[in-house]
Amino acid sequence: MKGISSKEIKVISWLELENKRFFTKKDIKKFFKNKNEMNVYVHKLKNKNRIIRINKDKYYLIPIKAYKNRWSEHPFIIIDEIFNGKDYYISGKAAAHYWRYIEQIPTEFDVYSTKKQGNKKIFNIKINFKRTSKKNMKDFITKKINSHNFIIANKKKSSKWK
Repeated sequence: MKGISSKEIKVISWLELENKRFFTKKDIKKFFKNKNEMNVYVHKLKNKNRIIRINKDKYYLIPIKAYKNRWSEHPFIIIDEIFNGKDYYISGKAAAHYWRYIEQIPTEFDVYSTKKQGNKKIFNIKINFKRTSKKNMKDFITKKINSHNFIIANKKKSSKWK
């Protein structure tokens, strides 16, 4: 591959063989002499659009088989990975679409969390983070998509978005 060093290919290949699309620096530290070298390679891979930073510690690997470095992942899986599987739930039109109350495919995803607020765009998916308190974190359910868990507002709560 043009523009990717042999060490970068080694890391990407290992991640793909291990089926680790979402990974941390801890997962790849064995390929580098020290933390500084690892940070340089991670930075290079980000600039080459081979990885995307998902949260403070986690990255997403764009597979080698991606055509022109374009790839997408299911938005619910991305959201779950941003929060490491806890303290959030998906609501709004995305939840209403999931429960088949509306047919329109959502372009924005409302996510209630105890930690984050603001907006983020990943893979052309706009995610609106809304802060809530622990006591308001109710009326949600854990479901699976592509053998990956995610947390979504329950059917009754999602019905108000019809």
